[in-house]
Amino acid sequence: MVERGVRFISLYHSQWDHHSDVAGGLRNECGKTDQPSAALIKDLKQRGLLEDTLVIWGGEFGRTPMVETNPSLGRALGRDHHPTAYSIWMAGGGVKGGQTVGTTDDLGFKITSDPVHVHDLQATILHLLGLDHKRLTYHFQGRDFRLTDVEGDVVTKLLA
Repeated sequence: MVERGVRFISLYHSQWDHHSDVAGGLRNECGKTDQPSAALIKDLKQRGLLEDTLVIWGGEFGRTPMVETNPSLGRALGRDHHPTAYSIWMAGGGVKGGQTVGTTDDLGFKITSDPVHVHDLQATILHLLGLDHKRLTYHFQGRDFRLTDVEGDVVTKLLA
């Protein structure tokens, strides 16, 4: 699709909401996605398309470091939503490879260094797509609006 000029491609895998059996669920779903994801990056690189193609792999939330169990909902040995600490990876399209930005404590509960707010992530993605998120501001009913709310800074550490 990239070779045919399709500008935006979204691939979606819906089985990541592990409120029960997180260990088994992740083992199963990672088994379905790890090799294809690696093959995509390798294929784009071999074809000379990776430098102009931004690949973003992420989910809806991080997961709490503690076990979620709720018998009334049929949940056991899972993890609940944790919007404070999440993981994504990006490749190509102007991203500097081979690095990690941001860390958490040993439990994965609190951010301990280099926090990246979702507004910063969105500002960075827009920058990599050639858009200045600050220029997307519009004024409506006495308030400024934009895709990154009225916050967000480009995470320059991520840029090649």
